[in-house]
Amino acid sequence: MAGIELDRRDGVLTITLSRPERLNAVDGALTEEMLDVLNELMRDPSTRVVVLTGAGRGFCSGMDIQGGDPGGENAEGRVQRLYRGIARGGEVTARLREIPQPVVAALHGPVAGMGVSWALACDLRVADPTTRFVVPFTDLGLSAGDCGLSWLLPRLVGPARAAEIAYRAQRLDVARADALGLITETTAEGADLAAAQALADELLTKSPYGLRRTKELLNASLDVPGLRGQLMAETAVQTLAFFTEDLAEGMTATLHKRRPNFNNR
Repeated sequence: MAGIELDRRDGVLTITLSRPERLNAVDGALTEEMLDVLNELMRDPSTRVVVLTGAGRGFCSGMDIQGGDPGGENAEGRVQRLYRGIARGGEVTARLREIPQPVVAALHGPVAGMGVSWALACDLRVADPTTRFVVPFTDLGLSAGDCGLSWLLPRLVGPARAAEIAYRAQRLDVARADALGLITETTAEGADLAAAQALADELLTKSPYGLRRTKELLNASLDVPGLRGQLMAETAVQTLAFFTEDLAEGMTATLHKRRPNFNNR
């Protein structure tokens, strides 16, 4: 693929945004490649964890406005092409949340614009010291409601902090991002991908059913209007768990005082 690279190994798919000459800025082709892969993951039980990273000096510098209209070249006007490009970028954000596999972001260098939304849509984030979250929209005459950012950011840092970051077009270094709870793990410079893959390997030792349903429920909890609705969802998922091979292996391992092996069934 022209805009992304894929590496599959032992249940882990690493997706690398691969336009390093543009700091992995997002154009229409890259967006469509991401959507193709994410749509495949919706029905791929063999892939259990996803790692998302960027080639070269940065994770993602946002939408590639200088490289042409992100919606591609066609007979429509520029407004329609821009709308399509932004909407399709938002579709990637939604798909990162919706795929059943946990997604670990390996971050370094600029994480800007649309790249912030994609990073925050991941379930876990590993970052090296060069990482900088850049939310430039109000300095550019744009809204910070970009590809899901106005939905994700308040849920991760709270509404007051989200307003401060968005209104003031702030840049967050690793220390500030970590203090706000945006970072799962910090690493030495250049070690973010190795640490993200190690975290993915750890997740491979967990119950596939348990991980997928936990992601499903955590996402649902952000939308469910109250505790009782979430209790209903949790009850259904937990009841089904008692009829899975994962539970049988987990209980057997506990009784025999060993680590469960969810891969050999």
